[in-house]
Amino acid sequence: MNSIRKIGVIGAGTMGNGIAQACAVVGLPVTMIDISDEAVQRGVKTLSGSLDRLVKKEKLTEDAKAKALALVKGSTQYADLRDCDLVIEAATENIELKLRILRQVEDIVRDDAVVASNTSSISITQLAAVMKHPGRFIGMHFFNPVPVMALVELIRGLQTDDAAHAVCAEFAKAIGKTPVTVRNSPGFVVNRILCPMINEAVFVLQEGLATAEDIDAGMRLGCNHPIGPLALADLIGLDIMLAVMKVFYDGFKDPKYRPAPLLQEMVDAGRLGRKTGRGFYSYA
Repeated sequence: MNSIRKIGVIGAGTMGNGIAQACAVVGLPVTMIDISDEAVQRGVKTLSGSLDRLVKKEKLTEDAKAKALALVKGSTQYADLRDCDLVIEAATENIELKLRILRQVEDIVRDDAVVASNTSSISITQLAAVMKHPGRFIGMHFFNPVPVMALVELIRGLQTDDAAHAVCAEFAKAIGKTPVTVRNSPGFVVNRILCPMINEAVFVLQEGLATAEDIDAGMRLGCNHPIGPLALADLIGLDIMLAVMKVFYDGFKDPKYRPAPLLQEMVDAGRLGRKTGRGFYSYA
């Protein structure tokens, strides 16, 4: 893939380090940026642990692991993105934060670099509007866990040009993903279908129709889902789920997208799922 030789990833959290791993294992150098050395080191440690699990499963050799880790550079300096061909923003799902990051990125990267956001729900058209070169901006929505999930949604904003789309489609295939192209709209395609389903499961729990265990068992066994909706919400993060539903509610002005009150209450209580040790299930 001649057009993409070096990747920048902003955010060393779950999605950011997963994207960095997907790049490094196929031989692409990647710079992973976060706000502090501690956050960067946590991201690198998580990435290393993920590679260790692949080695134990004999899906990766020790030599390949070492080569992949050597391709990942952690940094807190946006200046280190200067020579990247593609920069993917993978920060928290907060529009003001993303807009601030994108302004900083565009001041650093080359004019011919492609800039993407891993947002799961925020308008690509709206994000592109703050950029001097909005045509080179696109949505690249990866799915969690990134090293395992094969899909990438490529979201074209109103301004996204064909060249940026083609580069990102080529890049997605090069790291072993299958890209699907979707039009800009709240939640795009997958989350537009998935998140209201999860939200409805929270309503079902809230109304006492069944326990969390039975709701999840019903969807696993009755619909052949690999994981139940409430367990999936815990994996995604209940704060992320709530943020996405609020985007839908605000974007469509349709009451069918209103967040379940129990979802809001769980977030208010700090029970965000796996990352806090407790959500609809306990992970102590």
